[in-house]
Amino acid sequence: MAADKSPFQIILGSSSMARRRILSEMGYEFTIMTADIDEKAIRKERPEELVVALAEAKADAIMSRILATGAQLDNDAPATLLLTADTVVVYEGTIREKPSNKDEARKFIKGYSGSHASVVGSILITNLKTGTRKGGWEEAEVYFYDIPEEIIDSLIEEDVTFKVAGGLMLEHPLTWPLVEAVVGSTDTVMGLPKALTEKLMNDAL
Repeated sequence: MAADKSPFQIILGSSSMARRRILSEMGYEFTIMTADIDEKAIRKERPEELVVALAEAKADAIMSRILATGAQLDNDAPATLLLTADTVVVYEGTIREKPSNKDEARKFIKGYSGSHASVVGSILITNLKTGTRKGGWEEAEVYFYDIPEEIIDSLIEEDVTFKVAGGLMLEHPLTWPLVEAVVGSTDTVMGLPKALTEKLMNDAL
């Protein structure tokens, strides 16, 4: 249901441009409030447990910030929904978050060449008026053609690889032509699965 038909307010707890774009495509208006957490301090063995824990930590941090700053919510709206999310890439059984340097970014991208990786993403919807939380996660598999060295160089020089899990920005114009197939939702790979987000929003109301 689009924002002009929806009485609830949405806060997107993410600085991700892809998530902003997808949520806008879904027809929603929203405000943005980001969480300042140490993601490396939260460790889980299973990728789905990690992304869920990180989305919860982001929600907790934003809720604390709202309380501390006295940020005004729209009291005329029946509900204010806070949307937080997290995404990791799993390659050969190893969880990959954002690469920390150029060497790691190069290693990540070279590994995808002619191969494949899984993307695991979580969504958490917190109803700030009732405290109700509804969360879930989805997984998609991405298969790549061979990735030329010059493309890897360009991606690293643009710094785009350091902003996304596993250094994998699927929607980048240099990356997209090298994707052979996506098994699952492309929106999951980009950080916000539409169908799951809609379901969790409705469940949290």
